[in-house]
Formats: sequence, structure tokens, C-alpha cells
Amino acid sequence: MSSSPSATLSPARTPLYAQHLVAGAKMVDFAGWKMPIHYGSQLEEHHQVRNDAGMFDVSHMVVLDLTGSGITDFLRYLLANDVARIQTPGKALYSCLLNERGGVIDDLIIYFMAEDRYRMVVNAATRDKDLAWVRQQALNANNNKKCNVEIHERDDLAMIAVQGPNARDKAHAALGTDIDAARELKPFFAADCNDSKGNLFVARTGYTGEDGYEIILPAEQAGATWEALLASGVKPIGLGARDTLRLEAGMNLYGQDMDEDISPLEAGLSWTVAFTPEERDFIGRAALTQQKTDGPANKLVGLILEDRGVLRAHQKVITEHGEGETTSGSFSPTLGKSIALARVPTAATEHCQVEIRGKQLAARIVKYPFARKGKSLFD
Repeated sequence: MSSSPSATLSPARTPLYAQHLVAGAKMVDFAGWKMPIHYGSQLEEHHQVRNDAGMFDVSHMVVLDLTGSGITDFLRYLLANDVARIQTPGKALYSCLLNERGGVIDDLIIYFMAEDRYRMVVNAATRDKDLAWVRQQALNANNNKKCNVEIHERDDLAMIAVQGPNARDKAHAALGTDIDAARELKPFFAADCNDSKGNLFVARTGYTGEDGYEIILPAEQAGATWEALLASGVKPIGLGARDTLRLEAGMNLYGQDMDEDISPLEAGLSWTVAFTPEERDFIGRAALTQQKTDGPANKLVGLILEDRGVLRAHQKVITEHGEGETTSGSFSPTLGKSIALARVPTAATEHCQVEIRGKQLAARIVKYPFARKGKSLFD
């Protein structure tokens, strides 16, 4: 893979850059990378994933391998969720990386590989601060003789997400015996698939609300793997559709729906915080415990716009219990309506207004996700 964005002034290119150009992608700068926003029609790409299978180049994501003695105890302190819950090789856990105030530094997925080895995938936009934070915490722990943690940034790897109701079948048709070990994977599990060319790490995870795989592989294999998937009918999908897909699925986007001033309890992610066992300390625990006792002032909800207009981030939301703000918003291709995630007062109920271009438009507060298995969950 090309060098990390922080190492160069110009946007970095993933190993699939040439494939994007051949496919006619509109390329944009994103988190220090040159990435495809769409390949012609964002709407068609959205429906392609909901109804069949699509693939995303997510090689800009950051893969970290963490090894060493005491690594489990270190991660139990570093993360809000408890890695002691995952003891089967390949099992994945979603968690937040918190500061001492309980704010979210980043959200991530971590995989248990062995007693002394874990794999972590974090966001591209937060790469530098994530690495600095994790390395500082590891240095503190190592200096205190609590563990001997080593952190390896895997910039030699690429990552392709294959998503949709037919994604797994088409991935197996494309890659054959190379990913046989993934056939029996349950959701949120991964497998090492040793093929003749290298090592494919295949996880049954994703960011669209659909089934599928996220495939981590050597950078030099990315192009051939992409072409094989393309030949099996898996169409390329850009970042634009990835955003509307994750929004319909009610999945948070870091920097919009949560940040360092927002706790998981205010971001609809309380289920990712393991308060038990009580004796486990983790960064941010004291602040979250106090917030849990007091009750958070705000909550994350779904909105469906009932008047004509388009919901976007940072629009004022007016409820009978005070004001809030949309955090993510877009037209939903599956619902045929404008939807959003919004942070509103905890007591807010069904009806609200959203201020759009000086007008207060009617909206309905709902429980997300908005869609499941390609179908709208709302009339």
C-alpha cells in the first residue's frame, strides 16, 4: 500500500486506485486519501448493495496488530467494551476508544486472534490521534511493568468490503477455495484463509446493514481480487452510497454522530460499554459511571422528515423539551424519504420540527435502524 497520508502532502492512493479509474470513478480527497465517491450513480450503487452485492475499497482504514504478554489486560483498560468477552479465535468485538472524560476518540472493531495477539481496525480520519493515544497508553503500561505490548501498523495490507444479500455467495464464486475457511463463519467472526498467494483475513462484518465480508489481504493481491469479484457480478460502490447505507442501518459515523465531547451513552452506544465486572477499570469509566447515575441529558434518535425537504447534519431540531441537532442526514433511497440521526433532549418524544433554510418542517422521532434486509422498517 502507498505511504500513509501523514507521510505525504498529497492524497495517498490505495492499491486499487487504477481499478477505480478504469471503472470511471469520480475521485475525491477523503481523510488524506484519493477515494471514489461514486462510479456514475450513487442511487444505483445504493440499491445494488441492498438488493444484490457490491464492493467497497476500504484500504484507507487502519489495521493494527497488537501483540505481547499482558495484552488482554492492557486492552481491557484501553477499551470501553471488555475483550475478555471474546475468547474464540477470530471473534470480533465493537468498541469505543475513550478519553478520561468519557468522550469518544474513535470507534473500532477488534478481533481476538490468540492469547497474545489481537487485530484492531480503526478509522482513517482518526489515524494519527488513535495511534498516538494507543502508543502512549502502551508505553505507560510497559513502563509500569504491567505488560509488554507491541503495536504494528499494517500498511502492507489492503481491505475490500463485499456487502449485500448475495455478497457471500458471489465472493465464494469469485475466490473459490481461497476463502473456503470463511463459509461457516457466524456474524462478527473472522477466519485466516491461507491461499497459494498469501493470507486472506476474512471477517463477516460490515458497515451497510447487509450481510457480507470484509477482506483484509496483502496489498499486492488487491487488484487481482477486485477483478475476480468484478467478474462474478460484484459491482464497485463508492463512499457516497456507503454513507447512505450506513445511515439507513443506524450506524454512527465518527466526527458527526460522536466525537471526543460525546460519550457512548449520548451516541446510542451504551451497549458497547461493559460496566461489569465492576472491578474492571477502563479509561473513561469514572466519567461514564457518573453520567449513567445522573442520566445523560441527550440521546441519539432517528428522524423521518414528514414535509418536503432534505435533512443534513447540523440542522436545528425543535422538540417540546428543548432543542437538539441533526448529526447525519440524507435522502434515503430505500424509504424514499429524508432521514437523519439527531441528538435531542432525553425526554423528547415522537413529534418535532427541523429548521431547514429558515423554515420549521415537521419530522417524526423514531427508533433506528430505518431499514433491514433491503426493506424499509417504516411506512
